[in-house]
Formats: sequence, structure tokens, C-alpha cells
Amino acid sequence: MRLSFFGAAGEVTGSCTLVETGNVRFLVDCGMFQGGSEARTKNQRALDFGFDVRDIDFVLLTHAHIDHSGLLPRLAVLGFRGPIYATSATIDLLAVLLPDSAHIQEKESEWQLRHQHRRGQGERGVRPPLYTVAQAQKSLDLLQPTAYGETFNPAPTVKVCFHDAGHILGSAWLEVTVSGGAHPRRLVFSGDIGMRDRPVLNDPEKVVPSADVLLIESTYGNRLHRPLAETEDEIVAAFERTRACHGNLIIPSFAVGRTQEIIYILADLVRRGRLAPVKMYVDSPMANEATRITLAHPAILDGETRELIAWIEAHPDKMKIAFVADVEGSRALNDVRSGAVIVSASGMCEAGRIKYHLRENLPRSECSVLIAGFQAEGTLGRRLVNGARVVHIFGEPVPVRARIYTVGGLSAHADQAGLLDWLSDFHTPPRHAFVVHGEASASAAFAEAIRQRLGWQDVRLPRQGESVEL
Repeated sequence: MRLSFFGAAGEVTGSCTLVETGNVRFLVDCGMFQGGSEARTKNQRALDFGFDVRDIDFVLLTHAHIDHSGLLPRLAVLGFRGPIYATSATIDLLAVLLPDSAHIQEKESEWQLRHQHRRGQGERGVRPPLYTVAQAQKSLDLLQPTAYGETFNPAPTVKVCFHDAGHILGSAWLEVTVSGGAHPRRLVFSGDIGMRDRPVLNDPEKVVPSADVLLIESTYGNRLHRPLAETEDEIVAAFERTRACHGNLIIPSFAVGRTQEIIYILADLVRRGRLAPVKMYVDSPMANEATRITLAHPAILDGETRELIAWIEAHPDKMKIAFVADVEGSRALNDVRSGAVIVSASGMCEAGRIKYHLRENLPRSECSVLIAGFQAEGTLGRRLVNGARVVHIFGEPVPVRARIYTVGGLSAHADQAGLLDWLSDFHTPPRHAFVVHGEASASAAFAEAIRQRLGWQDVRLPRQGESVEL
């Protein structure tokens, strides 16, 4: 058996692992790199993955986030025709996320082309999109639904079972059993593991008792999240300060998962009397669709969330949520100078309508920006977190006078303690453990924590492009 790491090795994004065993070759995830110009350069390398995509038998997809799924259409463009297995909720989300990813790429290429023409440089240096909206739509035909807890055979010598990872709607960790040798081998791919006792989704399912090979994420492998109660206090403080100053509260948010969690938290704070009635604008077509899809899958929501949904419907005067659909409605928010909570994508402030809201509100000292998610190196969101006093949006300098709040308790990823708790359910250590999906420092710290806290010996940090024979 050979494992090859084509992404998320020494960094958070670009998850893509090639497994070769016997005469079967399959991928686990096929994600896009994210985080500034360096990520764009890495994605351009996906013009050629480094392997012949026509030799891939199937793909197993842990969840819909673009850093795990965003290069699936590129895979299809290059000739992959096999099935892509995912949960039904993930498939519903991909029908929104992948065409949107293509649309963003097309617009970026169009902007570059106009910019080049204005400078008299023609088309030289303009990066074409990795795939078009039409190609993204076509790739959706390859998706095959699977349910949590059901074992299936994508190949005669491979058995797969998806388990709820509690990260975003439809997310899964994978149990893969490969036979054909002297002994069957069990592989576990964590995907992204969620925090226990968090709103909206069920807790992650416990891991299996044993495995020969484990790939474990480490996004927050070197830190602990603040308790949810402290996070709620920080949100209340940001809300009340902004309300007293007669400004707007801007919340950059991932369309899938984070937006729905923010709706839950704010509504719950209003229900408990900790916040005055809220007027919230969700200004992201993708987040609007993701919220609709979330409501269409009540069976995988936790009981508290189903109760809160009923409360919101019964109290429209206390929790007013306006889902902004069109561009005109988004632009109209520029005229709202106070009293608004504006939630918009993208979560790292790299694309989407959030950039317009930041351009309008960052220069205003009476406004606040609430950063409620991971911000990768090189992103606009990371620069705000790091205290930049001036940022560039659409090529123009924008002074940062608004108050920036960073809350750490809303992450959809388990922290170090949560990950160690999940791993502690192994009865025996995996024979080979690979720490992935984390910045180099986070992965290294988590690998050491596994060795020290759990007593595991074979814990490795794979490198980008590395292949390992097992």
C-alpha cells in the first residue's frame, strides 16, 4: 500500500490523499488551496495533479468545504469519470459550493483581463479559471450518495463506512477496510472533526477501536478554544458596544456551518434575554442556500437546534432575519448606518460580498467586526486579526478604524483537547499515524501531544508531495 499526500501536509488547505493498493487507486478528498497569492499558485499546479486522473477508480469525500472538495471539477475536466462518494447532505451543499467556486474564478479572471487591458498589457499573465460554472455543474453528475453507518464496496477489495464527524452538515470521518493481502487493513481518515457539545450538529461519532493507518487533522492541534460561555460574553460585549456607538456589527462568516451557528448563537442569546432583539442581514446567496439545505436535513441536527428553530418561527419580532438575495439588496445595506448585524461570506474575507461591507464599515470607528473563524496565513481576515491599521480591498487602501473582535469558541474544528479525546477511544494505537491538515507548527505540536499524552510511537508529519510505502 502506498499513500501520497498532495495537499494539507504542513498546511491547512488543499486536502488530497492518493491511496494505491493492489490494482485499486482512490482519492480521499480533492480540495483547493486557500490563502492569498501562494494558494492561487498552488491551485494552478492542478492543471496537472501529478498523477493520471484517469487511473483513479473512485473518490471518497469527507465533506463539502472547498478546501476538501474544490478541485473535484478540475479532476473531471482532466478525464476522471469514476464515482465520488459523499453523504446526501454533502451532495446538496456541493450543488451550491462548486458552481459558486467556478463563478468566483471566472470573475477573478475577467477582472484580471480588464485590469491588464487598462494597463495596455493584453492577456499576458491572466490566469484562466481552473474550471467553469458549466464544468462544475457537469462534475456533480459523478456524485453518489451514501448514508452514515452503511458499509458499501466501491471496489471488490475495499469496504467503506461514513461516520458523522460533527464538523459541518454532512461531514464524515471514514472507515476504510482494504483486503486482498495476507490480512485486511483498516484505514481511518478523520476529515475534519467537530467540537463536542456545540450548537446545530450532533457530536462526532466515536472512532473505531483499532486501525492500521490513521490520518488525523490538526487545524487547532496547538491550542484550546475558549469555553462557549466566554465566547457568548465576547459576542454580547461586541454587540452592546456597537449598539451604544450607533454602528453596524459586521461578521465575516463561512457560508456553510458558521453562518448557521451564528444564527443559532444570536437567537439563543436573544431568547435568554442576554441580547436585545436583533435585526440580522445574511448577505450571501450561498449562505442562504446552505441554510435552506440545513433546514432540509432535520434528522442530522441536534435536538436543541430543532427547538430553537421553532422559537424563532414563533417570535419573528425578536429575531428578524433578512436573507439578502440580489445585488441591489446587498448594495442597499451600504445605506444602513447603524443597528444592523451583517453576516456575509467569505469567512476569510478573500472573496464575496463581505469585502464590500468591510470597505464601507472598516473606516467607521463606531462599527465593529467580529472574526469568528480560522483565518489562514495571507488572507485579509488574518491581516485584520493581526492588527493591520490599513488593508487593501479591490486594490485600494482602506483604513481600519472599526473595533476588531476575535472570538475563538465558535470553531467547527475540535481543539487539541477535543482531538485527543476523540483519539483516546482507540483501544490500541494505530500502527501508523499521520498528522495532516494543519499549519506546520500546529501539526508538529499536535504530533508531540499525541506521543506524550497517548503514548503512541509512530506519529509522522508527512510533507507535501511525499509518498509513503506501508
